[in-house]
Amino acid sequence: MAQKQYLTPEGYEKLKQELEHLKTVERPKIAQAIAEARDKGDLSENAEYDAAKDAQGMLEKRINDLTKILANARILNADELDTSEVRILTRVKVLNKKTGKEVVYQLVSASEADLKNKKISVSSPVGEGLLGKKVGETAVIKTPAGQVEFEILEISI
Repeated sequence: MAQKQYLTPEGYEKLKQELEHLKTVERPKIAQAIAEARDKGDLSENAEYDAAKDAQGMLEKRINDLTKILANARILNADELDTSEVRILTRVKVLNKKTGKEVVYQLVSASEADLKNKKISVSSPVGEGLLGKKVGETAVIKTPAGQVEFEILEISI
């Protein structure tokens, strides 16, 4: 059985649009590139053909992955979230005890993670370490840069 993917309504729409774009725009482009490369003759020594076939394989894998994610998606709305502890789609304000800096993260599924926008995956070391914590608790998280302690200051939607 496939794993459920918890997504925001915006994240679901973004993935749906990406899938549609890949199917309607990118797939025909690659099919055209393969056809043009095939017309150039001997396929055994045709690097252009090999590159187009590789691109087709990667595209089809992404289409397949997106189809699975969307098929197993559960869209969560803000009114469904409990903010008594850190959960997927909640925003959590934490204090890095070593640096003294405060930062706000939103915990999201791996497919929606975007560190630039402070959206971290629940399956990342930091995301896993924060899950289930309550305000006032400290999460001790092992990261590639060493052990980090985050104090949970606030949980919101």
